[in-house]
This record gives sequence, C-alpha cells and structure tokens, in this order.
Amino acid sequence: QVQLVESGGGLVQPGGSLRLSCAASGSIFSINNMGWYRQTPGKQRELVAVISSGGGTNYADSMKGRFTISRDNAKNTVYLQMNSLKPEDTAVYYCFANVRPYYSGTFDSQWGQGTQVTVSS
Repeated sequence: QVQLVESGGGLVQPGGSLRLSCAASGSIFSINNMGWYRQTPGKQRELVAVISSGGGTNYADSMKGRFTISRDNAKNTVYLQMNSLKPEDTAVYYCFANVRPYYSGTFDSQWGQGTQVTVSS
C-alpha cells in the first residue's frame, strides 16, 4: 500500500503565499514524476506543475513565475510554493506520484486526498 498525504492548504488574501506539501509513504521502491493538479466545481482537473525524479519541471502557463515545484527524494515529498495568489487560484489541490511499489514491477499513479486553497479578501 502507498499513501500520499497533503498539507498546507488554507485561506489566504490575494497577493499572499502558501506552501503545499505532499508526502508519500508505504511500500515504495521508486518514484518518478510527482506533481500537482487542481480542480474547481464544475471544471475538469487541470495540471499545475510536474517534477521528475531528476528535478526537471513543467508548469501550466498560468502558474509560471508564480508557483515553484520542488521535491525531496530522501523524504518522498513534493512541495508547491505558491506566490502572488489570485482569487482564480481557489481550488482543491491534489498531489500525485508515479510510484513503483516493492510488490510490483510497474509504476502506478497514486493520488492524495486533496487540500483546499481559498484566495479571498
């Protein structure tokens, strides 16, 4: 079993910052990509940012320059630093990790439970 646990969401004023964390635990042999998606009611889940095991990153255009994704491979943890937040960033943020468990020879996507980020004055 593999679990992803997120933390760091909450309420912040426009222009403020938040840092999300997501720690993977369990029977983990290896993790390649980790990242974040977000979703608002009535809309499809959209990619926020992805980071490879080697540190390569990719961002959605609307997040470039404001959000920074990073990871600590020793801790199996991915972070999302969000600056200059806007009301339109309000969403549930989900982390994911492509994990190869000890008991499997393949990588499978695992998801966190989601954390609410609300940007409002």
